[in-house]
Amino acid sequence: MANITKKVSWSSRADESGAAGEETALLNGSELSRHLAKIGRLSTVDLEEMTSEEESQRGKPKEIPHNEKLLSLKYESLDYDNIENQLFLEEERRMSYMSFRCLEISRWVVCGLIGFLTGLIACFIDIVVEELAGIKYQVVKENIDKFTEVGGLSISLILWAVLNSVFVMLGSIIVAFFEPIAAGSGIPQIKCYLNGVKIPRVVRLKTLLVKVCGVICSVVGGLAVGKESPKAGSTSLKKDFKMFEYFRRDTEKRDFVSAGAAAGVSAAFGAPVGGVLFSLEEGASFWNQMLTWRIFFASMISTFTLNFFLSIYNNNPGDLSNPGLINFGRFESESVAYNLYEIPLFIAMGAIGGLLGALFNILNYWLTIFRIRYVHRPCLQVMEAMLVAAVTATVSFTMIYFSNDCKPLGSEHSEEYPLQLFCADGEYNSMATAFFNTPERSVRSLFHNQPRTYNPLTLGLFTLTYFFLACWTYGLAVSAGVFIPSLLIGAAWGRLCGILLASITSTGSIWADPGKYALIGAAAQLGGIVRMTLSLTVIMVEATGNVTYGLPIMLVLMTAKIVGDYFVEGLYDIHIKLQSVPFLHWGGSWHLPLVDGQVSTFLMF
Repeated sequence: MANITKKVSWSSRADESGAAGEETALLNGSELSRHLAKIGRLSTVDLEEMTSEEESQRGKPKEIPHNEKLLSLKYESLDYDNIENQLFLEEERRMSYMSFRCLEISRWVVCGLIGFLTGLIACFIDIVVEELAGIKYQVVKENIDKFTEVGGLSISLILWAVLNSVFVMLGSIIVAFFEPIAAGSGIPQIKCYLNGVKIPRVVRLKTLLVKVCGVICSVVGGLAVGKESPKAGSTSLKKDFKMFEYFRRDTEKRDFVSAGAAAGVSAAFGAPVGGVLFSLEEGASFWNQMLTWRIFFASMISTFTLNFFLSIYNNNPGDLSNPGLINFGRFESESVAYNLYEIPLFIAMGAIGGLLGALFNILNYWLTIFRIRYVHRPCLQVMEAMLVAAVTATVSFTMIYFSNDCKPLGSEHSEEYPLQLFCADGEYNSMATAFFNTPERSVRSLFHNQPRTYNPLTLGLFTLTYFFLACWTYGLAVSAGVFIPSLLIGAAWGRLCGILLASITSTGSIWADPGKYALIGAAAQLGGIVRMTLSLTVIMVEATGNVTYGLPIMLVLMTAKIVGDYFVEGLYDIHIKLQSVPFLHWGGSWHLPLVDGQVSTFLMF
């Protein structure tokens, strides 16, 4: 029997000539879901027999989903709305009032457990990353100090590159060979899940374990990535002693995944409110007041759990003043206050962030297409990740080696691993503060180091180099996020803007602290890449501990989104399209094929 491929009419309307709409082939054909309802206007499906030439191409990699009209049939719809038929109504009538109350209490208990476990996992990631990264940087630092005097720094470079490659190889192997869905930050997949699309294996226990180990290896391996907290929630545990059997329906799973996503963001940035708004912003309109409270409860439990155990680890039991894996430090209003006439400058920086974010997304889009075409085998994905790790170490070492930006090493220096290299005694290499460190510590140093800590050339070279490294890194077969690299890039060029603005004035007093411009630049760059507005504003305000910057950050993020959207979509939306996921945007529409060979159009207003 001849093989059959389906071509689906993308538009149900005929053009003026009476011809049918553009026909577009669907990728990754599989059995269609039997549970999809016929909603909206339907259009027919044409079946065509494969030619012998097309049949011979079946063994080759499928065409990349570069067309926004392509959909993949491997994704199914989640049953988010209960079907109120006779069976459902009879089941509801059999439940007593006490059963309803116990069910509601169980929902709160599960959300609390999600928050607690997310906080524990985030704490585990932070401690392991700090310990392993500390050992790696200390070993490399001692090696560099040793061979700076006797010669042979190439050995230090090889050591740094090998250590990075080994860690990244381990993280990439478990992702590429055991659970590919664990690659990346997981935000695009969760965004699709909350939108109503069932992504295979996205909320499995195996995915969680691989993502935890992968994040640790990626960050310790020195890649331009961030340790964004993993998502919580699993549907793979089949044995629950019938305690939570009622929660195995899609509606309940969505609520718990939403709580897990909010708890993860809350643990990462110490922003419980931002975590709730993140879930609301990414989860379409399936919300009610009680669900929002449960999500907020999970976020608070996650933040408290993380802070409590980290305070014990830092020998300050009970000190909960530094929440979140990614602690930016507090911005005191007295030292970094801003004035009204600076707001236009902040808006201009938002436009710069939108332009740079659009450039980042475009470059990453074409790089991802290249990966889909030529780097689709697991062994090649591992080799690419190791190559990026080695190149990152080589570029970092080269930038530090040729930099002559030497600063005095005071008694209150904040550098964790200061490298002297060829600087005089009592001085350290300022370029090493940005490269020879974890990305979180580099962001904090750009925010809070004293003025004249960096010279403009150092910041400019670092911004340019790290921009392309981060663009190359995102999309590798490793578990990692893009939040921290975006913040680091923006903080670097934002601090550069502050230095340049201060240099054009006679006294420089009104631009005394470039840390505030580093903060604005970080928000602009992150907003230009991911295109979040409301949730990201609250996250940045909570992470900095100063609501004074709420208005500038909001204006910057809105400007970055407007400018960036003029050129290209956000990074997460781009990768959703590249995966051919039938994602439903606000006010948009998509089509899903039905079992009887027709297409249904879903609309959201």
